[in-house]
Amino acid sequence: MPTLDTVIPRFKAADRTTRLETLLDYSRKLPPLPARFRDERARDEHRVDECQTPVFLWVEVDDHKVHIHADVPPESPTVRGFISLLARTLNGAAPAEVARVPDDLLDQLGLSETLGMTRTQGLTAILYRIKRSVAAAA
Repeated sequence: MPTLDTVIPRFKAADRTTRLETLLDYSRKLPPLPARFRDERARDEHRVDECQTPVFLWVEVDDHKVHIHADVPPESPTVRGFISLLARTLNGAAPAEVARVPDDLLDQLGLSETLGMTRTQGLTAILYRIKRSVAAAA
């Protein structure tokens, strides 16, 4: 599995088009939402309200390992790709590793200048939600 330490320099070194293509590639790798969460989508407690895209997020800490599950429509590949990148790099991580994820991750990935302000705010809200959920559960 990739880590943010390997992903950040690759994104940063890539041009704008390659960054977007990489996010699209990640969007296709987001695992389907586990069946045990599907009924909970109707409740808004898992919705990330700050994001215009209907994003539903579940963050679990089990045996000191983080697990991220999300439901994001396929019509929103950028958001889906970002969540998939976070899930692929943080699933199985210790809570302390998640706490160390830089708050300016989008800048470090070179995505802030690639994506619009609204999308950047939504993606930042997703990252903060993950970090808060892990801190609360740890």
